[in-house]
Amino acid sequence: MVNPVLPDPRSGARDGSGVFRNPDNGRTEADWLRSRRNRADLAVFHEFHEPPYGGGNQFLLALVSEVRRRGLDVEINRLSGDTPACLFNSFNFDFGRLRRFAREGARMVHRVDGPIGVYRGFDDGTDARILRINAQLADATVFQSQWSLDKHRELRIELRQPVVIRNAVDPAIFHPPAQREPLDRRPLRVVSTSWSANPRKGRDILERLDRELDPARVRVTFVGNSDVAFERIRSIAAVPSRELADILREHDVYLATSRDDPCSNALLEGLACGLPAAYLRSGGHPELVGDGGIGYDDAAELTGVFEQMRSELDERRAAIQVPALSDVTDRYLDALNG
Repeated sequence: MVNPVLPDPRSGARDGSGVFRNPDNGRTEADWLRSRRNRADLAVFHEFHEPPYGGGNQFLLALVSEVRRRGLDVEINRLSGDTPACLFNSFNFDFGRLRRFAREGARMVHRVDGPIGVYRGFDDGTDARILRINAQLADATVFQSQWSLDKHRELRIELRQPVVIRNAVDPAIFHPPAQREPLDRRPLRVVSTSWSANPRKGRDILERLDRELDPARVRVTFVGNSDVAFERIRSIAAVPSRELADILREHDVYLATSRDDPCSNALLEGLACGLPAAYLRSGGHPELVGDGGIGYDDAAELTGVFEQMRSELDERRAAIQVPALSDVTDRYLDALNG
């Protein structure tokens, strides 16, 4: 599949505030004037990137692709004069540009992440900025998990008209293999992925696993960006989605290590490829996995978790339930239609 959206040169760059801003206000004004008599079915504001990139980017690529497959016209980083609805993503867009294009009569839906301060492990004011953006522009807010909504409320961050809609992955890319190699007596093949090298993605868990791993029983592959050099864990640099999906399908179990992750796209990609998950009980992981995996609270538990997974692999695989992209798209369109 050709990526449905390429980075828009008008989407701006991030300044010190953490919000993307347009460096060329003249271009924004010219685009605004040209768009007044135009119409699309939906506008999406987000700074898109070619994969590999972060989970939010991956999900929105899949969402826009599905909407366009249905014959709907989607415009990127522009809200034309007759476009009825706009989806804008967290703080990853040019706020000044969106504020210029926003108008009465267009339904504005804000997809949020985090809370960012919890997810990152420190508060740099991003959640407060998201709250201001939401208060100024949003008619409704999409949270990616119940955990995310509850954590925002716990921190007394109240956003407009909340609804919970989990992420989904592109089933044309992320799907189970046609057949699997029997487990028999070979080592259990475990894979973990992360585009971000943020330590809260589980660096400490992987480091301990690397020290204690028994390669005769378990072989672990890490795919993504990391500032750690592993000895026993096989490490592969971040790869595009189709190549990543092929790697996932070569394994038996997905290892989720991130902390306070509201709705991990990486975890969903593993589950969609038919991998039961050994998951850290944190953030939205338990909601996504359900009975399709086994949770842990500390890296010291992983040896036992992998042994249990070996004995329950077929049962756990059969229990995997991932949100269908078509259903998630229906829910987004319902939210955008009001």
